[in-house]
Amino acid sequence: MWKKLSIFIFGERMQAYLPKRVRDNIAAQQVESEKLISFVQLLLVSTFGILYALAPSSAPEAGFQPVPWVLAAYLIFTVFRLIGSCRGRLPDWLLMVSVIMDIGLLMILIWSFHLQYMQPASFYLKAPTMVYVFIFIALRALRFEPRFILISGATAAVGWLILVLYVIYSVPDDPMITRDYVTYLTSNAILIGAEVDKILSILLVTVVLAVAIMRAQRMLNRAVVDSMAAADLSRFVSSEVADRIKTSDVAIQPGDGESKVATVMFTDIEGFSTISEKLNPQELAGMLNEYFGALGDIIREHGGVISQFIGDMLVITYNAVSPNENHAENAVITALGIQDATFNRTFGGATLKTRCGINTGEIVVGAVGTADRLVFTVHGDNVNIAARLESLNKEYGTYILAGENTAKACSDACTFEPVGEVTVRGRATPTKIFTVKARGGDGRQPGQGQKETA
Repeated sequence: MWKKLSIFIFGERMQAYLPKRVRDNIAAQQVESEKLISFVQLLLVSTFGILYALAPSSAPEAGFQPVPWVLAAYLIFTVFRLIGSCRGRLPDWLLMVSVIMDIGLLMILIWSFHLQYMQPASFYLKAPTMVYVFIFIALRALRFEPRFILISGATAAVGWLILVLYVIYSVPDDPMITRDYVTYLTSNAILIGAEVDKILSILLVTVVLAVAIMRAQRMLNRAVVDSMAAADLSRFVSSEVADRIKTSDVAIQPGDGESKVATVMFTDIEGFSTISEKLNPQELAGMLNEYFGALGDIIREHGGVISQFIGDMLVITYNAVSPNENHAENAVITALGIQDATFNRTFGGATLKTRCGINTGEIVVGAVGTADRLVFTVHGDNVNIAARLESLNKEYGTYILAGENTAKACSDACTFEPVGEVTVRGRATPTKIFTVKARGGDGRQPGQGQKETA
C-alpha cells in the first residue's frame, strides 16, 4: 500500500541503475541550472537595489541605514556565487550553505527595515518584501533536486519564526499582540494567527514544490535514459527511419507498412570473400568502415537511404523512407559515383570494386518481425528484382545493372545499353535489363577517371 501511495505521490522510481554517462549528462544539466539560478539571483538583488534607490525614505533624518549594507553584502555573495557556478560544478555543501545564506540574508534585510525606518520591530512583519521568500524557494525548483527546495523552505520557515519571536520578546513589557484583525492591519500590532498562516504557507509551498520536482526528477531521469538510448539505437538505423518511428502517432506493429513507387539498389563487393581471408578481424572492420563511410557520403548526396547492412552488402532506397522526386535518376547517379569511388581508390590497401543492381517500381515500406523484435525495411517483387540484378552482374561482366522501369525513368540523364532479358525466380514474365553506358552524354564509362590511392 505504501509503495503504491509513494508512486502515486512522487512518481515511479527508476528501477535500473543509471549508467555513468547518464548521470554525467544529468549532472551537466544541473550545472547549467545552477548558472541560471545564479543569474536570476543577481537579477533579484539588482531589483532590490533599484527599488530601494527609487523609494523615498520615510526617515531621512536617520543616521545609520542598514539596508544598503545588507544589499551590498548580498550582491557580493551573489556575484561570487555566479562566478563559481560559471567555472564549474559547485560542491553540494557549498550549495546548501548558499541556500541558507540566500534566505538568511533576505531575512536580515527584512529585519533591518524597522531600523531603517525607525519603527517598532513589528513593522517589518508587514513588509511586502516577505513575498520574495516564495520567489527564493521557487528559484530552487530550477534545479531538479528536491532537497535544496526543502532546505530553502525550512530555512525560511525557521527564519520567519525567529523574526516573529524577536518581535514578541524584544520588548517584554509590550509584546504588541492583538486578536483584532482591524487593529492588526491599521497599527504596528501583530496577529499571531496571521504569522502562523505565513509560516504554514511557506511550508506548504515548499512541500508542493518538492513533490513536483521529485516527480519531475524521476521523469527527467527516465527521459534522459530514453533519449540517450534512442540516440544510440538511431545509429543502427537511418536517421529517416528513426524520425519516422519517433513521429509515429501509434506504436509501430509488425506488418505496418505502405506501398510506394520507389527505387531500390543493392550493392556488393566483388571477390569480398577472397579479400577478407587475407585480413584479420580488426583490419577487415577498419577496411569496411572506411568503405561504408565513402559510399555513405555518395548515397546521402543523392538522397538515398541505407535501409540495411548485410555483411558487405548494402540495401539502399530512394523515395521509400524520405521523398525523392527523381529517385530513379539519383539511384543511377549514385551507382556511377560508387564506381568512381571504388575503382579509383583503395580501402585498407585493397580495391573494392562494387556491383550494383537497381530497380524501380512499387514496393512495400514498413516493419517486419515479431512484436518484440522489428526490422524497418522494404520488401516486394521489385525489391527481389533489384537483388537479382546485382548478382547477375557476375554473369554479364558488368558492375551496374538496372531494370527497364529505371532505364525509362532516367533515359534523359544517362545512356543505357540493353544486355538481355532474364526471368527472375518467382516471375513468369521476362525482365529486360540494362547496363549504364555513360552519364548525360559525357562519354565516360563507369569506373573511368583519374586513379587515387587512399
